[in-house]
Amino acid sequence: MSATSAQPQPTEPRSRALRTAFRSFAAIEKIGNKLPNPFWLFWILAGVVAVLSAVLAVAGVSTLNPGTHEVITVRNLLSEDGLTMAVAGAVDNFAAFPPLATILTVMFGIAVAERSGLFTALLRRMVARVPGRYLTFALSMTAMVSHVAGDAAYVTLIPLGALVFRAAGRSPVLGCIVAYVSISAGYDASPSLTTTDVLLSSISTAAAHTIDSGYVVTPVANYFFGLGSSVLVALVITLVVDKVLARRSDLEPDEPVTALNADELDAIEVSGQQRRALRVTGLVALAFVAFLVVTIAPSSSPLRGEDGGIVDSPLIGGMALVLGVFFAVLGTVYGRMTGTFSAARDILAAMADGARSMAPILVLFFAISQFLAYFKWTNIGDILAVKGAETLRDLDMNGWTVLVGVAVLITFMNLVVTSGSALWALAAPVLVPMLMLIGIEPVTTQAVYRVADSVTNCVTPMSPYFVMALGFIQQHRKSAGIGTLASFTIPIAAVVWVVWVAFFVAWYLLGIPFGVS
Repeated sequence: MSATSAQPQPTEPRSRALRTAFRSFAAIEKIGNKLPNPFWLFWILAGVVAVLSAVLAVAGVSTLNPGTHEVITVRNLLSEDGLTMAVAGAVDNFAAFPPLATILTVMFGIAVAERSGLFTALLRRMVARVPGRYLTFALSMTAMVSHVAGDAAYVTLIPLGALVFRAAGRSPVLGCIVAYVSISAGYDASPSLTTTDVLLSSISTAAAHTIDSGYVVTPVANYFFGLGSSVLVALVITLVVDKVLARRSDLEPDEPVTALNADELDAIEVSGQQRRALRVTGLVALAFVAFLVVTIAPSSSPLRGEDGGIVDSPLIGGMALVLGVFFAVLGTVYGRMTGTFSAARDILAAMADGARSMAPILVLFFAISQFLAYFKWTNIGDILAVKGAETLRDLDMNGWTVLVGVAVLITFMNLVVTSGSALWALAAPVLVPMLMLIGIEPVTTQAVYRVADSVTNCVTPMSPYFVMALGFIQQHRKSAGIGTLASFTIPIAAVVWVVWVAFFVAWYLLGIPFGVS
């Protein structure tokens, strides 16, 4: 059975609370299914911006920029100047879209590492032969590491989770659930830098330029928080699963749990050749990091910024290239040692495959870039940010209460708009400058967004990976349906959301740096 061919059959939930929750998610699914593809959604929003700009321009809507004390007026996108900008500037709008070049640069390297087999072997190595009492945490923490592989983590880790749980004499159904929830609910938390760091930081930087043209959100601006969050989320998932959900009586698969056969053992075990390749690749990774540290250590290093700074250095500014080269080197070493890559042309083919896999994202980026260019040109976002900041000041709300409110807003938006980049591209142009005007840094706004953008990924039926996870579960329990999966993911997501938001608030109030910014 393929992961996407399964036809989920709803199961009757046990409690009134769960029945209410399932009805709510059914409504969300029904509404979400009526929404167009994100590509068309952004073009529709562009049309809305055009009409709205014409109405507001005629009405003479304006405000005063508190930073420059200049009057900001709405510009009519349907005017001659607006139409000229939209037509003549389309290519420049796309080429100047901040995430475009950065995400491609990183993906070239990640594609080499993925197609070499490095990620798969590393994930298998991390969960193989883990003592049973630590298995849930090990699988969940492995999922946090797997975020570097992007969406490929779902395909690799969910069936692997079923196998390692079965090898430990536990329900493979629970193994699928742990892997799926850990990847999706903690998607923006990772102990390593990922493409998400590069993507979100570039959008945040562009949004911050509305208020401060010199402000830069680096890819490592949330690294400390992401590292701590990855451990926290893995621990919370482990506690909820082992202390509560593992006691449920409906976890048994259709077939009794038996010892793994030779083929199944091969799917978990890492061969001697692969272990040697992993060890050498690990040493190369350490050498790469050590080389960067030694290179940037001298105060006169050309990789340092003005006045010997590190935050504004070429190394941090070129983090996309650094990550791309890092993963390309590791993938090349591992691929040559295991025979995955036999010649230099294989590496180039991996890069080309990676570029092809990015095609749907690039198509979406074209629509997003045009929408954002129109939104910025009309000044609607600037006026919304200023008016929103004035309202928040009038309400005299504490910073942390505003941020929790943002978390709630993004959480509900994420139930319908499941693409993290699309949602941040939609929200950042208003939220980032608005909160900057009341003294909340963009790195903080981005950090709270990452919490809210992650948790509900595992419960929304709008996510394609929800159905994929259900398909894997149905390989072990054919009667499982949407209700079955949701009855596990909803309580986990609820607990993770509360704990993670509280963790964010504590981090914020204590003044701990979210990363290198």
